[in-house]
Amino acid sequence: QVQLVESGGGLVQAGGSLRLSCAASQRTNSRYDVAWFRQAPGKEREFVAAINWSGGFTNYATSVKGRFTISRDNAENTVYLQMNSLKPEDTAVYYCAAGAPLSYMRNWPGSYDYWGQGTQVTVSS
Repeated sequence: QVQLVESGGGLVQAGGSLRLSCAASQRTNSRYDVAWFRQAPGKEREFVAAINWSGGFTNYATSVKGRFTISRDNAENTVYLQMNSLKPEDTAVYYCAAGAPLSYMRNWPGSYDYWGQGTQVTVSS
């Protein structure tokens, strides 16, 4: 069982930056593909970014491409999401998710097995 804990959320003004962290409870994160999703009130959970187990491949939603960067430190069992040029529409609860490594990048929630509890990101205008 993999337990994921997100941190780094908060309140920021539009144009600002935040870095989210997703830490695994045990030394298994390095063997998993990891993704970030977000969910705003009244909306479905949507894909934000994903990174494969080695960190060699990444994938981003069109809405965040060029502003967000996903990375990982397998020695620290942690995946990061650097968010720059934040917009009010980025306001949501952000979740990290982990799944068994595959040969292709996944962007739908049902394809990941383990989830964190979420961290709130609020961007004021």
